[in-house]
Amino acid sequence: MKNTFSLALLQLSFCFTFFALTHISALELHGHGASLIETTCQRTPFYNLCVSTLRSDPRSSGADVAGLARIGADKLKAKATATLRQITALLKVTKDPNLTTALRECVDYYNAIVKYDIPEAVEAVVKGDPKFGVEGATDAANEADACGRGFKNQPRFPIYDSNKVVHDLSAVVASIVQLLL
Repeated sequence: MKNTFSLALLQLSFCFTFFALTHISALELHGHGASLIETTCQRTPFYNLCVSTLRSDPRSSGADVAGLARIGADKLKAKATATLRQITALLKVTKDPNLTTALRECVDYYNAIVKYDIPEAVEAVVKGDPKFGVEGATDAANEADACGRGFKNQPRFPIYDSNKVVHDLSAVVASIVQLLL
């Protein structure tokens, strides 16, 4: 009888511990505000970029994880669009044919990011199908990488900083959307 009581007590304490841990984990990703931003961003490869990006948008204070993914995607689109404009401006003034070729390739990559990859990610989050959201954001990171590779034989990479932010923010968005799976 004493062993049965001890076993029942052990099982009961295990159940309460398991429930408490599960409940805490669920709360971590279903809260709102600054703590949700920090918890979410800890699960991304670029914590500081994630936190600064999400906190810069007033919508983040009341957002859930899906809302944070949407905010990240909106910020990514803005940065990719600005980088595309930067590339286009550089194309107008460059005289180096090799640099012109690399920049033209980047225009193609950034058009794909802005017109296809990011909208795919946003639509997937809105429709509750995060698998395609991860794919869209990952594709955007890959496109930014491909743009950068076009400059490997160039003496300079005039859009390095902007391209890196687009790549890194794409990885952040993919990680946030991954949390919705």
